[in-house]
Amino acid sequence: MSEHDQQHAEDTPGWDRRDFVRMGGLGTAALALGATGALAGAAPAGAAEADRPLRFKADGTFKIVQFNDTQDDERIDRRTIELMNEVLDAEQPDLVVHNGDNITGGCANATEMKQAMNNIVQPMESREIPWVITYGNHDEDSTPQTGMDEEDMLEFYRAYPYNQNQPSPDGVTGSGNMNLLIRGARGQQPVFGLFLLDSGRYAPDTIAGQDFAGYPDWDWLRMNQVHWYTETSELVEKRAGGKKVPALMFIHIPLWEYRFMWFASVDSRTDADHARAVAKHGIVGERNETECPGPFNSGMFSAILDRGDVRGVFCGHDHVNTYVGNYYGVMLGYAGNTGFGTYGLSGAERNRLRGARVFNLTQQDDDVDIETHMVFAGDYGIDLTANDQSVDPLPLPEGRRRRK
Repeated sequence: MSEHDQQHAEDTPGWDRRDFVRMGGLGTAALALGATGALAGAAPAGAAEADRPLRFKADGTFKIVQFNDTQDDERIDRRTIELMNEVLDAEQPDLVVHNGDNITGGCANATEMKQAMNNIVQPMESREIPWVITYGNHDEDSTPQTGMDEEDMLEFYRAYPYNQNQPSPDGVTGSGNMNLLIRGARGQQPVFGLFLLDSGRYAPDTIAGQDFAGYPDWDWLRMNQVHWYTETSELVEKRAGGKKVPALMFIHIPLWEYRFMWFASVDSRTDADHARAVAKHGIVGERNETECPGPFNSGMFSAILDRGDVRGVFCGHDHVNTYVGNYYGVMLGYAGNTGFGTYGLSGAERNRLRGARVFNLTQQDDDVDIETHMVFAGDYGIDLTANDQSVDPLPLPEGRRRRK
C-alpha cells in the first residue's frame, strides 16, 4: 500500500489501517473507495461540484446508462455517436458504463487507437457526465500493431476529467477490475455499488495438453476475481456498519447461468422449456443468438448468491440479445449492442437492436429499487439502413487532466 493510501486509511472514519493492508494485498486499496474519494468525509472545502463523489440526487434517484460493444476503429460509424448523444440527452444519466468491446481492430498505430477510444468517450466528456469502462474480448485487437495493451488503454481513459476508473488491483486477473460506491442523497455512507470486472478475451490454446475443440473458446472470470469480489463485498459491508450494500455487476462475457435461465434448464432447450422459463424467471427481451460464455463456469453466480448484495449482472458480447430475467433473485441481462459498425441481425434488420440499457435506481428507506429497460436507435429516428457510414475521427483533446 502506498504512503498516500496509508494516510487516507488513517484519516477515513469507519476504515482501519488493517482493512487497507488487507485490501492492498490484492491491490484494492483504492477499490473500496472506488472513485468516490474519502467515503466518510465531506468534500474538501471549496471543492467544485464535479470534484465531489457520486451520490443519489436529492429526490433519492440515480440513473445509469450502459453502452455495450461500440466496437469500432478510429473511423467509427457516425450513427454510433449519434445514438450515444441521443440517449445521453434524453436520459440525463448520472453515470455511464461502457461495458467492453469499446474499440476493435483496424487501428494501424497508437494515435489511431487513441482516436478510436476518444470517439466513444467524447459524448460523456462534452456533457460532463461521469463514466467508467470495462474490457471485452476485442479491446486489444489492435494491440499487435499499436503496442497499446489494456493497461495502456486504462491509463489513457483515466486521464479524461470525468472518467471514474481506478488503477487495476494487483494480483487480480485482467485490467480495470474495480468497485465503485455511490453515496445516498444525504449522509456520507455508500448506499449502492457497482462491481466492474474484466471477463477476459479468449481461452488459452491448451490446458494440461488438451485443446478446446468442441468447447466455447471465450475467456472466463478467474477464481482470483471471484475471491476479489467476495473480499471486497465483505469489506464494503463492514464499512457500512454490517449492512450489505446493494450493487450491480458489469461483465462483458455472459455467465453460463444466462443460458440456464433462458430455458429454465441445463440440458433441455425446447420452446416449451423457454415458455416455462418466461413464467418462472419473468424474462423479457429478445434472444437471437446462442449465449457465448467461456468453457468453464467461474462460480461467480454461486459467490453472488452467497454474498447477497449483487442484485443484477449485466453483459454484452452477444450483440443481438437484449433479454433480462430474474434468476433466483438476481437479474441477468444483456445491453444489446450500441455500435453500428459491428454485426447485428441479418439483412435489412441489421441495425434494429442497436441501443443502450437504462437503470433507474430509487433509494428507499433502507434499500434501493432497480428498474431497467432498453432504448433503441429507432426510438430516436436514427437511420437504420444496413450499410457503413464511417466518418473521420474526432480530434484528440489537448491538455487532458483528470478531474480528481
